Amino acid sequence: MATAEVTREAGSYLGLFARIEKGGSRAPGWLANMRQSAMTAFAETGFPTTSQEEWRFTNVAPIARTTFAPPRRAPLDAAFLGPLQIPGGNVARVVLVDGRFDAGLSDLGPLENGVRVVSLARALADDAERVRAHLGRLAAIEGHPFTALNTAFLEDGVFLTVADGTLAENPIEILYVATASAEASVRHPRTLVVAGARSQLALVESFVTIGEGPSLTNAVTEIILGPNAIVDHYKLQRESLASYHISRTEGLIAESAVLRSHSFTLGAGLSRNDACVVLNGEGADSILNGLYVVDGTQHVDHHTAIDHAKPHCTSHELFKGILAGRATGVFNGRILVRQDAQKTDSKQTNKNLLLSEDALVQTNPQLEIYADDVKCTHGATIGQIDENALFYLRSRGIARETANAVLTYAFAAEVVEKVRPEGLRRLLEQRVAERFGGALGEGWPA
Repeated sequence: MATAEVTREAGSYLGLFARIEKGGSRAPGWLANMRQSAMTAFAETGFPTTSQEEWRFTNVAPIARTTFAPPRRAPLDAAFLGPLQIPGGNVARVVLVDGRFDAGLSDLGPLENGVRVVSLARALADDAERVRAHLGRLAAIEGHPFTALNTAFLEDGVFLTVADGTLAENPIEILYVATASAEASVRHPRTLVVAGARSQLALVESFVTIGEGPSLTNAVTEIILGPNAIVDHYKLQRESLASYHISRTEGLIAESAVLRSHSFTLGAGLSRNDACVVLNGEGADSILNGLYVVDGTQHVDHHTAIDHAKPHCTSHELFKGILAGRATGVFNGRILVRQDAQKTDSKQTNKNLLLSEDALVQTNPQLEIYADDVKCTHGATIGQIDENALFYLRSRGIARETANAVLTYAFAAEVVEKVRPEGLRRLLEQRVAERFGGALGEGWPA
């Protein structure tokens, strides 16, 4: 893609940004400067292309060619959102509609003392210096055009803090609702999470679409853990097939803290998910798990990066993919062990199950090690349903379709079973089973 073409395709965003700035922004000076720097960075690079190594297998030209406008928000009925929420009576729910915090649809009653959830816009107005200390600390804009775009249009989102020593037993769900009409629309939700020392939190980020029109969700989440904090983070993406989903999740883990992050990608026509973790204190622990289930012409891309910056840290990563029809997938996982990060223990695994001859996956696990006293492994597999296991089930009177479904679900269950909140686990079990148990999409084996 030529530079002139990139500039032309980015023009609608440049024009929109100029109109917003001309209309007068109430953002504090430091945020206005951050947004301007981000817009400048995006204007200089434009959208990524397949000539760039990090985007070699994911073509975002359809996004670049589409003129996405801010959504025309329509009122939503809280009852309508019920089926989209995570089941459970003790779940605190935060609802963002097209990237904006909706207090009327949210239910923060189950929040415990020491846990504070406010709209990012309100936090910028009432507690700007505290936000300033963390916002953009992890999600750098250089080399990340979509993050730059998110930062340039940063207006609202969620600011979640957990006080030192607070053990939050009730999960918190952030429900990101995209309203998709005939006109292509875009939203840039931003989430900032700060978990204090010795705190504990379970957070679910859930992305859904209402409507079938073309839409783009470009989300950025930053999670900062203090010493000895424990955060269980779950990301569930089940947007419509007309949707594009771009997300970046960044985690910074202090000494003896634990971040367990799980990603489940079931929807969107094209999705790109970046997950980056820095183990920044001795004894830090990171778990990255993921499951992607796609068919038809869906495309899903996961890029992960785990940075072992300090000694005596552990990280374990398991991503599984199930692909059918003409679906395509990408997994690119990088583990960096720095020179001073002795006694590192790290394991990375990517397994893929192809249910059709036309499904395709590209997998590239990587280790980059500069220390000499480490224990690191990585590996990847791509295969089909085990014919011996299939024969075993069929020889016991199980129909081929049912046997296929059982074996496919068993492959996915290894990741689903690691989910701790019961309501979320039940929802995932149901949604994954639906893909294999009679409500099969195009391309699933009969």
